[in-house]
Amino acid sequence: MQDDMEDLQVTYPGAGTFKFGDSADLSARLIDLVRTGRKRATCGALADFEGEPEALPQVGRTDIATNWDGTPALVIKTVSVQEIRFCDVTEDMALAEGEDDTLSGWRNGHEAYFARNGGFDPEMMLVFEHFDLIEDLADR
Repeated sequence: MQDDMEDLQVTYPGAGTFKFGDSADLSARLIDLVRTGRKRATCGALADFEGEPEALPQVGRTDIATNWDGTPALVIKTVSVQEIRFCDVTEDMALAEGEDDTLSGWRNGHEAYFARNGGFDPEMMLVFEHFDLIEDLADR
């Protein structure tokens, strides 16, 4: 695994690493959604980046999404970043995440996610990122 990550750091200099979701099952489901082309956006609580501002997504940067066990899964490239309140997320934004078919479904799922990961407030600030899939590392 370490050799794979070192090779990826050479291929994609400056790439950060992250995991989708907060469990092995959710992570695997979200990675599959990216692989199928359904998921082209993600978001996180802005407060989660306060101690690590360098971890904030940056337009043009590539990052490596890992499987839950830390092995590299995907390489994505950030195409846009927006700070937005949870309550202001639009239907187009929610649907770009690919996890739900409606804005209300997205809200319900993300409210539960944020509640179990530090707290939820409808006014909370999110970092909303749109990305392109650059490389699927499943066969690497």
